[in-house]
Amino acid sequence: MPKFDYDLNYAELDLRAQPELYRVGRGEQGVLLVQPYKGEILPHWRFATPDAARESSEAIYALFEQYLKAGDFVGADMARKFLQMGFTRARRYANHKGGKKYDGPVPDDKKGQSGAHGRAELPRQPEDPVKAESARIFKAKWDEAEANEEYTRLKKAHRAKYG
Repeated sequence: MPKFDYDLNYAELDLRAQPELYRVGRGEQGVLLVQPYKGEILPHWRFATPDAARESSEAIYALFEQYLKAGDFVGADMARKFLQMGFTRARRYANHKGGKKYDGPVPDDKKGQSGAHGRAELPRQPEDPVKAESARIFKAKWDEAEANEEYTRLKKAHRAKYG
């Protein structure tokens, strides 16, 4: 699977106009970089409470469906990544008060990339039931997106055409 290209200048690129530059990568890679989708989806992204998570995940899933209807795989994949990120961030806050999972700062050359990068994971706190419920809400929508047949078809076509 081709890796997400962190070397592109995403602030200057419009990946709706240039979908050939987009690589799915792993997990949430590029979720806060790829424009114009970041600008369209991020304002809807909230997970602090179950009500916020429900409203957010439904709004993002509606965007996911709009992108699919338009045949815009990159947009659909970015919406899927925001749903995944809603789950992972809510889970992080459910497990770690304040949301800090690892000890120490992220090395500058690794900002925006996932993983511990040699840092130790901080001990888990007793689970925050509010954030855990937010995570469950996002997980259900993320699973729904992953199971969508049109999404799967467009993903396969994008990878076949662009790598």
